[in-house]
Amino acid sequence: MTDARPMGADEATFIAVVRSGDTARFALITERHRRELQVHCYRMLANYEDAQDMTQETFLRAWNKRESFQGHASLRTWLYRIATNVCLDFLRRRNDRTPVPSELPDPGSEVLYLQPYPDRMLPEDPQESVVARETIELAFIVAVQHLPPRQRAVFILRDVLGWPASKAADALELTVASVTSALQRARVTMREQLPDRLGWRSPELSNDERGVVKSYIDAHERNDLDGLMSLLRDDLRFAMLPEAGTSTTTAKDAVDGWVSGGLFQRGHDDWRGITTTVNRMPAAALYLRTPDDPEYRLFAIAVLHIADGKIAELTGFDATGKPWLDLPPTL
Repeated sequence: MTDARPMGADEATFIAVVRSGDTARFALITERHRRELQVHCYRMLANYEDAQDMTQETFLRAWNKRESFQGHASLRTWLYRIATNVCLDFLRRRNDRTPVPSELPDPGSEVLYLQPYPDRMLPEDPQESVVARETIELAFIVAVQHLPPRQRAVFILRDVLGWPASKAADALELTVASVTSALQRARVTMREQLPDRLGWRSPELSNDERGVVKSYIDAHERNDLDGLMSLLRDDLRFAMLPEAGTSTTTAKDAVDGWVSGGLFQRGHDDWRGITTTVNRMPAAALYLRTPDDPEYRLFAIAVLHIADGKIAELTGFDATGKPWLDLPPTL
């Protein structure tokens, strides 16, 4: 695989490190690519913990294959190629999880392994961060899961990372014609699945979004069911993962369902919350204090799509025991 470019300083240094067998310097050079590779694995897998594991597997495989690096491609390209194939190998093994059905009308529907992505782990490089912002929303990640693994890899390499067809074909050991055909099919699926609203968004929450999240948290803290209901659009799309099913429901039915499920009843009525973001989306981290506990403990995170001052989509995640969300475990 070649990039038709002269060997850069990183590549020359990397080759020298490989020849010396210096594991510490190898780790130092490759580590700078961790965040962007982890986002790449997350797009492929839709699960933060799996993305972490496969990024680590990428570095292990890179070390084992270090002698094969000749500097014909950039070090970054070489690592992306390894990461893509690590994810494809993982997807071939992932047969113990519920497969994505052929039609998913709602964001989050049945992708039971979907996890939120903490914004603090997005790439710090401005160019990479822009790419991450455009392709990290939950709706985009879910839409990508509709693609068969090989199409998924082609779509991400070509349309997310902007690789030319020849480079993607080399990375996946396919012909250019196969890559072109796979990309055409993937684009059709993505157009069908992506909501019209999806596009670039600022990394900062708008005043409108902050206000809605604050009101959502206040309603929980006051056990104000009417106030909570007033924040929800009447065609709310709701999912609580990893439970199965996404539904479009009325605001009243949604709140009634939460109450009948035990929320806002004794033992589940002492709430606190903080505003945060995941997947470049507004979110509320909710903490629950039970009668026998002096502390509020992280319970769930609600990721919100807010439209015209109302919550149009709410995807809830069990947040207990997930330190990678970088949220305080107790308040």
